[in-house]
Amino acid sequence: MKLKPVQSEKDIKIADADARVRHRKRLPHSVKTAAEKEGDRIAQLQRLLYADRRYALLIVLQGRDASGKDGTIRKVFTSVNPQGCEVSSFGVPTELEQRHDFLWRIHIRVPARGMIGIFNRSHYEDILVPRVHDQIDKDTLRDRYRQINDFERYLVENGTVLLKFMLHVSPDEQRTRLEERLLDETKNWKFRVGDLDDRRHWDEFSKAYHGILKNTSTEYAPWYIVPADDKDVRDWLVARTIADALDDLDLRYPTADPAIKGITIE
Repeated sequence: MKLKPVQSEKDIKIADADARVRHRKRLPHSVKTAAEKEGDRIAQLQRLLYADRRYALLIVLQGRDASGKDGTIRKVFTSVNPQGCEVSSFGVPTELEQRHDFLWRIHIRVPARGMIGIFNRSHYEDILVPRVHDQIDKDTLRDRYRQINDFERYLVENGTVLLKFMLHVSPDEQRTRLEERLLDETKNWKFRVGDLDDRRHWDEFSKAYHGILKNTSTEYAPWYIVPADDKDVRDWLVARTIADALDDLDLRYPTADPAIKGITIE
């Protein structure tokens, strides 16, 4: 079982029931163990990516509150060497960021070749939030779709492999996780009153995500919809997709300088 990229509107399945895998028999016996193996595979391929230096890998994680963006980063990349990995989070734009175009703060966080970059939320926040709260008109929305596609094409044509994951959680599972944040003192620091306001706009966010998936899933920068109600399944599917993408790059260690072959260390 593998995630399939969104290639057309018929692939956009974000109903409540789509937040869980329906065919459990198609899953490994131990999904958690399978996810850990894929994480180890990513770690091995990361060493090649770092040495090869021909490509960068950019992972974009989007999803509703409590969909598991932090957990995905922690679990999928637990074995990765921190020296070759950068995580960037994008919240409300600062005063300085608001004085630039909306992609300015994004571009400066794009990983260098040899690195893995992970975006916890991303430039898509500048479509989601304004659209849900009626802060953007249709012409500007259409322009931002186009600008994002052009931006992502530019990155890919310059050596960045771009994978975008929409972590799809159901309202019932989100409620459970938000309640855990309130009751668990190790998690309640993550709770925001604004989470409840966003929850009241569930349908509006669904429409906004549908628009993003429809208009910005491209052959060069595809979206993957991840059923995220089950955390282990979520981690396994994301990890497997990333490992397969790295494997397809035919990464290799650079050829050693011929001058060092005759050196003797006394």
